[in-house]
Amino acid sequence: MFIPVLIASIISSINAAAIVSRSQSYPLSQPAVLGPKTRLTIGNKVIAPDGFERSATLVDGIFPGPLIAAQKGDDFAIEVVNELQDESMFMSTSVHWHGLYQNGTNYADGASSVTQCPIAQNHSFLHTFSAPNQAGTYWYHSHYSVQYCDGLRGPLVIYDPHDPLAHMYDIDDASTVVTLSDWYHTVATVLRYVIGNTASSSLINGLGRYAGGPMSPLAVITVEQGKRYRMRLISMSCDPNFQFSVDGHNLTVIEADGELTEPLVVDQLQIFAGQRYSVVLVADKPVDNYWIRNLPNTANASYEGGMNSAILRYKGARKVEPATVNTAPKNPLAETNLHALINPGAPGIPEYGKADINLNLEVSVIDGIFYVNNATFKPPTVPVLLQILSGAQEPSQLLPNGSVIVLEADKVVELTLSTTGFGGPHPIHLHGHSFDVVQSAGNGTLNYVNPVRRDVVSTGSPGQQVVIRWVTDNSGPWFLHCHIDWHLEAGLAVVMAESPSGTRAHLNHIPHAWDQLCPTFDSLTPSQLGGGGLKSYEEAANISTLLYPPPPLPSIK
Repeated sequence: MFIPVLIASIISSINAAAIVSRSQSYPLSQPAVLGPKTRLTIGNKVIAPDGFERSATLVDGIFPGPLIAAQKGDDFAIEVVNELQDESMFMSTSVHWHGLYQNGTNYADGASSVTQCPIAQNHSFLHTFSAPNQAGTYWYHSHYSVQYCDGLRGPLVIYDPHDPLAHMYDIDDASTVVTLSDWYHTVATVLRYVIGNTASSSLINGLGRYAGGPMSPLAVITVEQGKRYRMRLISMSCDPNFQFSVDGHNLTVIEADGELTEPLVVDQLQIFAGQRYSVVLVADKPVDNYWIRNLPNTANASYEGGMNSAILRYKGARKVEPATVNTAPKNPLAETNLHALINPGAPGIPEYGKADINLNLEVSVIDGIFYVNNATFKPPTVPVLLQILSGAQEPSQLLPNGSVIVLEADKVVELTLSTTGFGGPHPIHLHGHSFDVVQSAGNGTLNYVNPVRRDVVSTGSPGQQVVIRWVTDNSGPWFLHCHIDWHLEAGLAVVMAESPSGTRAHLNHIPHAWDQLCPTFDSLTPSQLGGGGLKSYEEAANISTLLYPPPPLPSIK
């Protein structure tokens, strides 16, 4: 039986070492905080995070969604309740817990068409899982079509009371979680038909401004002079990457994607869709206001009028916008300078091509459709996990054809990924694992000794390659895809099916409610699915002439 958890009890349950301060860091109030056993209600609400009003798909009516805060070792039980009603957007949903391995609970991964069918309107699903050896900065988002671009995204942090780098910071709480996102004034169900669409604005902690728009409120992060803050940066972007910096302040990187790193001082970092960094900011400058800058890689992006910005405000400073000046970075982050802190070193023989399984994947694009080794990913009507549990084991039996790669159990995999054509750099995310980045894009050297370990990596520019390694110790189908949601929708994905013959034995008890998701979803009518149908396509045609093919005419159910 589901028992609602009071926020007060959650805050008290979070380790006192993690919650050191409750400093007023947001203009209105502290962000909402939930515990690991909780309920997320997915619904529609009109919001104006950058001053432009639009209906959005939200968790508990807010953007970004509430912080889910847990302690290392906690068990999770998160009920996702679907109360969506706006037919212009999708009315089914699924939620993925980005960066959590789901070892033994592949069915709770939340990737629709891979590990489950979507949750239908007026239904719910309880995700029960644990993350026994994981601590760090994660997030959750819809994994149904392009739905997270309409707002279903939020932070998730697992605090470690014995963090080996805790001596480097004083404050690490809800006020130091910093979400970075793009925002669109048109619903994603329309924009998914537009080849090469562009975000209307970018938001920091859910606030921002757009070109030609009002002087909407900006996020304010308050610090106290002399204190050290662990800022947990989360890119919840649907598309652009960001160049993040804070005027006058260095940032010491100590974590990438839930994996601690050797401390590295930078003055700017590029963060791709889906990536996270923990950085230590020392508030050792004069009491004042300083611009936080977050420039997207979109055409004509600027800081004019406070766009792509937030405010770092020292306690005691006047409540005005900063007058600090943007300076060119002297020490920007290079991924190759990041090194795993705990058990560094890639698995297997430290030579290129000497892993147990050596894969080469090439991404290409034709007329806006993406192909991986000449196959474009089209979501199967039966989730890959259900196919496997129903007896399919071989690549020839698994759908979508050409998009499922079967891997043997307990092997070292070395994946070389290269891209051609437009749309890069593509941030590639693997579910179910972290991986060692043996070769970063644009860098000629291979590092098997102490590479960064993470779960999203940039593929760089056309002609460059990235090489990653991981061990197949987590039986089940795991999505490998571009985290630019428009590109995933356009086919930039494959499924890594680890040891299908061992999946049933590896999984914990699969809940009966999981079995019911597909029959319920498959019985929905087009109007119950939402998404705007042909009307969305017609709206897209008013925006651009570069369009993907129109939706198929609905079949009569």
